[in-house]
Amino acid sequence: MQGIDKRGDPIICRCNDVTESEIVEVIRKGFTDIEEIKRLLRIGMGPCQGRTCIPLVMRIIARETGVNVEGIAPPTSRPPIIPIPIEVARKAAE
Repeated sequence: MQGIDKRGDPIICRCNDVTESEIVEVIRKGFTDIEEIKRLLRIGMGPCQGRTCIPLVMRIIARETGVNVEGIAPPTSRPPIIPIPIEVARKAAE
């Protein structure tokens, strides 16, 4: 797991401090699509872009719904609408 919060709840998304119980709560309310959960809890929207938390959330969805992990579609990648040269991005960061 990623860590434990003050209540002893495992933190699944470290970037946005989302715990396992928060994820389970929205799943039990009927939100079982990873895109819905992403929008509600902001998982996968931090600096790591979900590299760590998305696979964990997919396993939690599978566990809570009884669906195989392979049956859960990963979230959609959303690259910039217009590709930009890396030099432009680098200058903007300066």
